[in-house]
Amino acid sequence: MERRDSRQATSDYPHPFIHKLKLTRAQRIRGIVLGTILFPIRIFLVALCFLMMWPIARLRLAGLSEEERSRPVVAGWRWWLLHSIIRFLSRAAFFFLGFWVRVKGRRAGRKEAPVLAVAPHSSFLDMLVLPETQLATVVSRSENQKIPVIGALLEFNQSVMVNRKNPESRKQAIAQIIERLTSNGYWPQMLMFPEGTTTNGTILIKFKRGAFLAGVPVQPVLLHYPNKLDTVRWTHKGTTWIETLWHTCSQLYTNVTVEYLPVYTPSQEEKDDPNLYADNVQKLMAKTLGIPATDHVMEGRVPTRMLGGLSLPLEPPARETLSLLHKDGLRESEVEAALTQMIDRCQSEQGWRAVVDELVPLMGLTDRQTAAKICGLYSKDDKVDLRQIYLSVAAVSSFMDFKSLLHIAFTLYDREGSGSLTAVDVSDLMGAVVGSPQYHTEELYSELSRRGVPTEQELFRVLTTHPTYQKLISEYLTSEGAESRMPSTPLINGKVGNNNEGLPNDNRSALLHKTADNSSALPHKKDD
Repeated sequence: MERRDSRQATSDYPHPFIHKLKLTRAQRIRGIVLGTILFPIRIFLVALCFLMMWPIARLRLAGLSEEERSRPVVAGWRWWLLHSIIRFLSRAAFFFLGFWVRVKGRRAGRKEAPVLAVAPHSSFLDMLVLPETQLATVVSRSENQKIPVIGALLEFNQSVMVNRKNPESRKQAIAQIIERLTSNGYWPQMLMFPEGTTTNGTILIKFKRGAFLAGVPVQPVLLHYPNKLDTVRWTHKGTTWIETLWHTCSQLYTNVTVEYLPVYTPSQEEKDDPNLYADNVQKLMAKTLGIPATDHVMEGRVPTRMLGGLSLPLEPPARETLSLLHKDGLRESEVEAALTQMIDRCQSEQGWRAVVDELVPLMGLTDRQTAAKICGLYSKDDKVDLRQIYLSVAAVSSFMDFKSLLHIAFTLYDREGSGSLTAVDVSDLMGAVVGSPQYHTEELYSELSRRGVPTEQELFRVLTTHPTYQKLISEYLTSEGAESRMPSTPLINGKVGNNNEGLPNDNRSALLHKTADNSSALPHKKDD
């Protein structure tokens, strides 16, 4: 694979959260024949291994008090007997799945490197690394404790359990991880996948801070799958988990190499800044793999890339909204009319919040299900912010130029009518334009405040002249198949020139006219 420098523009790279296995006709036939024979045999043998592990895993902590359970089991029969049996059965399970594991390099001791950072993270099958790391402890979702066999194995592993929806649980998990990692070998090594989710392996996405919070040395561990067919990947979109399992079991064997890199000891600066520590380890591992290190992240279930603190969805909800509207039969002019109705609604006493049933007539839809899907792109409940739909769809459409869009956005989010924005206003405005909530707009707000209060003119200047945010417009806020409709005269003597061409109709002009007092540099078109 061609080597590339780390941290280049993320737009240069393919979508890391999509993997679709492409098979030739011959490969499909071969897979069907071998899969019909191998899949049931292999699944039966793996199930047998797990059933044998279940009662043995329960014995690990059986009869121990709560205080004894809170201490690591690293000695006695519970260690040398049960640990050896579980490790053997774990290896056997992956062997029965067809994995041939090769180990490269030396695994450091737990005092030398309390953390093993494993990447790239490809799928649930990556857990094959556990028996090769002496069953290092892991971090897992608390919900997994209720799964038969898996819950017993997590208990055996003395894993750190966390409820990701509970802030208090997350705090306790972080404290527990730091305590274990700084125990000077009292606890076994911890194994973490710092990417936090699975990718197609073409890049390394941004590492999460968890493995680096304690500021202790880590040993990077690389997973290689050097096979003609890449059957192991299971990502956000593409091949499903059952297809992944089927295709992997349908191979005569699957090669995997576990490569231990030298221990990485952090500098004092890295100890003080876990983000810097994580980024540097990510770059090191990416360089060794010969792939880029990027700022792609998975926020919840939304794949994003970072740009100047902004989180940009790789699958913009506005483009999906346009696609849904067109599938429902709306033409371009009808989409534009629907957007205009949203502005009218925002100005009315009904306000800018709407439920799914209100979206149907508002957007001229014939199918309520389409309205529900659109609502789901922007909200977790049945209410949606019409400003988000309007601004994000308008941003990727060719209905108006960017300056006109920004003028409307500023007017909608200038809550006090003061002609300037607060930090919260900037966060909400950018979230609406991008179509996804923004939680890290401090960098943008700082840039806006450099010359004084964040006015409309200053927001326009920063977004159109700052190298980072110019990329936001040219790479993200651009209609598909068309160049970004940027104003021809962005700045005149330090002020924004008049250019409101592209406003669809008088309804939108009314909004601009209404806010002219707060945006004198952007007069109504009739004043041109």
